[in-house]
Amino acid sequence: MANLAPPFTKETAHAKVKKAQSLWNTKNPEVVALAYTPDSMWRNRSSFIRGHDEIITLLTEKWEREVNYRLRKEVFLWQDNKIAVQFWYEYQDAHDSHKWKRCYGIEHWTFASDGRMSKRQMSGNDVEIGEEGRWFRNGVDVEDESVSEMLTGVHF
Repeated sequence: MANLAPPFTKETAHAKVKKAQSLWNTKNPEVVALAYTPDSMWRNRSSFIRGHDEIITLLTEKWEREVNYRLRKEVFLWQDNKIAVQFWYEYQDAHDSHKWKRCYGIEHWTFASDGRMSKRQMSGNDVEIGEEGRWFRNGVDVEDESVSEMLTGVHF
């Protein structure tokens, strides 16, 4: 496999995003945190955190709330050591009667020379979707291109 450290090409940016998608879909905060520098800075919605310990805490709390989490990420833009990503994920909200929701968002990533992420900025919006609005039901693969088509068809 190609080196997934900057500077990124179209191919390596895509591979980096799909690797991150797979990693986040494990829902394992300790493993996910290793993809970030020890002093990585995050803005995740309204939270500002730094370092592995705070990343692990945030992700642990996230996945305790966001049950049955399934994520898809796509490259939006890349340049040198930065990648912009669009994403959407579905989950059942354990803090809201297990209602099905979908989050739509954008992330801006900056990478260290070794390929670990040093900065992550995330903005996302949650929408209640109900069972009938789910895209990732019945084993649908997050890589299924129809998911991207559904996004376009439903919202634009």
